[in-house]
Amino acid sequence: MSGFKKFLLQGDLVALAVAFVIGGAFATVVKALVTVIMDLIGKAGGTPNFSSYAPGGVHIGDFITALISFVVLAAIVYFFVVVPYTRAKERFFPTPPAAEGATTESLLAEIRDLLAARQ
Repeated sequence: MSGFKKFLLQGDLVALAVAFVIGGAFATVVKALVTVIMDLIGKAGGTPNFSSYAPGGVHIGDFITALISFVVLAAIVYFFVVVPYTRAKERFFPTPPAAEGATTESLLAEIRDLLAARQ
């Protein structure tokens, strides 16, 4: 049981659980926003309830709403989480510049020469 307790209380697992809960709540907010947007589009197009849109008896309104919700959620996560994180990472932890003229072939040749010199 102590191993199981240690596994459950690891920082990564707790952070993942918190991220999952916050992500679920955030997805709910985005879904509500998309519902409002889709209702406005539906009213403008003459179909007040866009989710029940079924041309020819095929119910595609829910799918279109879910697809738009996914795209909006992905865009929000990308522009408000991924891009700022990447910029902050580059600013505070810059990648060291690559050695000039060092190619994979030249590095392999140098390693080969060092190994040959050891023997």
